[in-house]
Amino acid sequence: MCRNIRILFNFQPPATEEEIRAAALQFVRKISGVHKPSRANEPAFQAAVDEIAGVSARLLSSLETQAPPKNREEEAAKARARSAKRFG
Repeated sequence: MCRNIRILFNFQPPATEEEIRAAALQFVRKISGVHKPSRANEPAFQAAVDEIAGVSARLLSSLETQAPPKNREEEAAKARARSAKRFG
C-alpha cells in the first residue's frame, strides 16, 4: 500500500492539495489497516487524514533545498521504465 505514496517535495509544478491529501489517505490506511472505515470510525479516520494532510503541506512549504526542481514528466517516465524492466 505504501508504494503509492510518492515523493512530493522539490517538483515543478509543486504538489497540489489533492496529491498531499491522497498521500495522507494512503498513510492513514496503512497505519490503521483499514481501506474503508466503518461508519463509527469514519469521523476519526477523516480527522486523521485532514491533520496529516495539513502537517504534510506545512512540511513541504517549509523545506528548503539547493537542488533544482525535478520535472514531473521525466520522473514519471523513469518510473514507467523501472516498472517495465521489473515486471516486463
